[in-house]
Amino acid sequence: MKKQLILSLALMVTLFSFAQKKELKKLEKAIKNNNYSEAKAMVSQLEPMLGSMDDKMKSKFYFASAKAFYANGAGAPADLQKALENFNKVDGKHVSEFEQTKQVIKNEFLTKANAAYSSKNFVEAAKLFSILYDLDSADQEYLYFAAISAISGQDYDLALKFYKELNKIGYDGVKTEYYATNKETGKEEVFAKNVRDLYVNKTKTHINPGERETESKKGEITKNIALIYLNQGKKEEALAAIKEAREANPDDINLIITEANTQYQLGNVDEYALLIKQAVDKDPNNVDLLYNLGVLSAETGKNDEAKAYYEKTLAIDPNYVNALTNMASLLLSDEQAIIEEMNGLGSSAKDDKRYDELKGQRLELYKSAVPYLEKVLSISDDNIDAARTLVNIYIAIDEGAKAKALKEKYGI
Repeated sequence: MKKQLILSLALMVTLFSFAQKKELKKLEKAIKNNNYSEAKAMVSQLEPMLGSMDDKMKSKFYFASAKAFYANGAGAPADLQKALENFNKVDGKHVSEFEQTKQVIKNEFLTKANAAYSSKNFVEAAKLFSILYDLDSADQEYLYFAAISAISGQDYDLALKFYKELNKIGYDGVKTEYYATNKETGKEEVFAKNVRDLYVNKTKTHINPGERETESKKGEITKNIALIYLNQGKKEEALAAIKEAREANPDDINLIITEANTQYQLGNVDEYALLIKQAVDKDPNNVDLLYNLGVLSAETGKNDEAKAYYEKTLAIDPNYVNALTNMASLLLSDEQAIIEEMNGLGSSAKDDKRYDELKGQRLELYKSAVPYLEKVLSISDDNIDAARTLVNIYIAIDEGAKAKALKEKYGI
C-alpha cells in the first residue's frame, strides 16, 4: 500500500510536469506566430505553476514570458519593463540571446525617452529614463536625465526622488572630453577619442588636441534638491541638504553659491553676502558673483560699493548687459537728491548760483550714464527701456538729433 501511494504521487508529479511543458509549448508557439496578446494571457495561466517548476523550466518560462511582453519591440513601456524583469531571471542557454534583446530594448527605450522629452512630455520622459537606469544601473546618467525631465515637467516629488538617489550613489557626472580645433573654422570641437584622433592624425582637419574633465554636477543636484525643498516649504531640509553636500565638498564653489542663494531666499541677507564673498575669494574673476554682490550692495543702499562691484564686473566682461544697465541706473539714482535740493532753493542770488551749479551736476550725471546705455543698446538692440531712458537723456543734454534717431528706430 505504501509503495502504491509513492507510485501515485510520482505519477501526479509527472502528469503535472507534462501539463506545464504542454502549456509552455503553446506559449512558445503563440510567440512564434506573433500572437502576443494570446501569449500574455498564457503567461498569466502559467505563473501560478512557477512554484512547482524546476530551474530549467523556470528559465524557459521567464524567457518566453519576456518575449511575450517584448512583443518584438511593439510592447508598451509597462510591458517592456515587465519583459526586462523576466529577462533578468533567465539563465543558461538563453543568456546570450537575452543580452542581444536587452540592448535592442535599451535602444528603443532611449528613442522613446528622447522623443517624449523633445515633445515636452517631460514626466513620461522621466519615467522612461528611469526604466533605462533600472535596466542598466551602471549608466547613472540615465537617472540624471530622469531627474532633469521630472523637474522640467514640474513633478517635483518625482524629481526629488531621483536627485536624492543620485546623491546616494555619489553621481557627479564628470566625464573626459576629447577636443581639437577645426582648421577651417578655428573653433574647438568635442569628439569621441577615436574620432578626435582620426581627425588629428589621419585626415589632418583638426589641430591642438587635448582632453579635460567636465564640470561636476554635484552642485547642480544639491541646488535642485534645495529648491524643491524650498518649493515644498521645507526650509530646514533645504539647508541641511546643502550643508551635508558642502561637508563632503567644502571647496565646491557651486555648492557655496547654492547655499548663498538659499540663504537669500530665506531672507538671511548677511549670510548670503558672506557666502558670496567666500565664493569670490575662490573665483575672483567670476562676473556673476561680482554682479550679485553689486546687486546686494545696491539693495542695501551701499551705492558706492555697488558701483565698485559693477566696475569690476565690466572690467572682466565689458558686455555684461545687466551690469551696464544697473550701473546706469545707479548713476541716475543720484538725480533725486539733486532735484530735491533744487526744489528747496529760494530766489536769492546765492540760491540762483547754487541752482545753476546743481543744474550742471545734473547734466553731468546724465552724461555719465550715456556710455553705459549706449553700450546696452549696441549689445541688446531690443531693450526698449534703455532706449526710452536714453531718448530722455539726449533731450536733456541737447542731443536732439540722437534723440530723434532713437525715436524713429524704436517708435517711441
